[in-house]
Amino acid sequence: MELLGDRWSLVILRDVAFCDHRSFRELLTASREGISPPMLSRRLSQLVETGLLTKESAPRGIQGRYSLTEAGIQLVPLLFELARVGHLLDPTTSTTEPRFEGWYGDQDKIHAYMDELRDSHLT
Repeated sequence: MELLGDRWSLVILRDVAFCDHRSFRELLTASREGISPPMLSRRLSQLVETGLLTKESAPRGIQGRYSLTEAGIQLVPLLFELARVGHLLDPTTSTTEPRFEGWYGDQDKIHAYMDELRDSHLT
């Protein structure tokens, strides 16, 4: 809970994992929740520090790119489960990414997606 119990960490991880928002600007402008730039900066630093994300170095003037670590990828089933519970509590909640509609509880699809994330984030 200490790592993920704040308001923003799960939102950021969700957007990196499910929406492929990988730069500071993408995470800031595409967030439906409206995170502020200073808060996003602090949370990204914290997620990198705790080992859930890495930040690729970039030359000055070019956005660095964030990637999930293996530990971050291991949280994907939890994110699906939280989405499932959220939908149970509020059926009007829209999915973050239509591609994943109906995946709740489908471990084969979730594990295959985790492998996709490994290919795109760990290489």
